[in-house]
Amino acid sequence: MLKIVHYPDPVLTTPAKPVTTFGPRLAQFVEEMLLTMYEARGLGLAAPQVGESRRIYVVNCEKEQPPEGEIVLINPEVVSTEGEQCSSEGCLSFPGIFVQKKRPLKVTVRAQDVKGKWFEVTGEGLLARALLHELDHLDGKVFLEDIEPAEFVKVRKDIDALKREFKERNKIRERVVG
Repeated sequence: MLKIVHYPDPVLTTPAKPVTTFGPRLAQFVEEMLLTMYEARGLGLAAPQVGESRRIYVVNCEKEQPPEGEIVLINPEVVSTEGEQCSSEGCLSFPGIFVQKKRPLKVTVRAQDVKGKWFEVTGEGLLARALLHELDHLDGKVFLEDIEPAEFVKVRKDIDALKREFKERNKIRERVVG
């Protein structure tokens, strides 16, 4: 299992680096990401969320998350978007925080698989939301960007609490290491 990092860890706001090497180590990392996502009961997980600045994410929006619903995207890029939806959105790196967020209703993403082969995937509704949410992580964006001000006000105290927890964890780390 990998450790999910929480906001405001800098890896979450730093654009991730492209993947250039494909092979067994990458495949193993992707498997660990999937297991971590399932353990955390998430629908998606990006490499920066586990402290790795690499352009990789996994999603599975299927009910009961069967393996055939797994999508692994490496070096993804948006091909097209359509429509608009507004729904509740959360993030494993922001535990317990949910906001109403507008996103496109439909998206097509081009990416590589674990062997480096290019493919396209189109998602609508929840899958479109997950594909775009995780892609934002790779670009160093967090899901609270571009939300309505009223939504931000609702979660400001929770975000301040995450910042305090992060600061405390770093103080403890400094004492242990120093």
